[in-house]
Amino acid sequence: MAFGTGSRYRRRALRRAGLSQGMNVIDVGVGTGLVAREAAHLVGDASRVTGIDPSSGMVEQAKVPAGVRLMAGSAEAIPLPSGCADFVSMGYVLRHISDLALAFCEFWRVLRPGGIICVLEITQPEGAMRRALLKAYMRRIIPMFAHLVARHPETPKLMRFYWDTIEACAPPRAIMSAIREAQFEDVTHFLELGIFSEYCARKPYAAPAP
Repeated sequence: MAFGTGSRYRRRALRRAGLSQGMNVIDVGVGTGLVAREAAHLVGDASRVTGIDPSSGMVEQAKVPAGVRLMAGSAEAIPLPSGCADFVSMGYVLRHISDLALAFCEFWRVLRPGGIICVLEITQPEGAMRRALLKAYMRRIIPMFAHLVARHPETPKLMRFYWDTIEACAPPRAIMSAIREAQFEDVTHFLELGIFSEYCARKPYAAPAP
């Protein structure tokens, strides 16, 4: 769908958010391992990356570098101790989370003071024409090509569902509000090509005043 640019974009986005060598990373919703692979490259040690996913099938099928730890878990219930991570990433999973407040509170819990979150998501573009074009691409063109490649009758249905989840995703202002309500600071929203959103924020070094 990204014409082969996905890995480079993910790496740039993680670097923009502040991921660097030596950090401990939790990749929430690891899926096939696309974000976790780039995180492992940037931190320089795959054993510093832990990927979690609520689907045991995804955990089994994730293609990640040797050393990356994979666990069953969800954004709302991360099976790791408090203050164990420097960086929490999530790639294109936010639209599947029913309780944003609970998820961001979990991100806060597992981060050390000064830790960073980086959430990547696809956002509907502004303007009716651009939305219509993207919808046609995602619900018609992509399912057609996916069927030709996968040769499975259910593949087009899955790809159309992919767009439906994008359409149902919370808007950027609601996502940023939920991040702030979880007491993160330096909350930013960077938009690339009008559709690729990067939400970043930092856990304060000092606890907020009561």
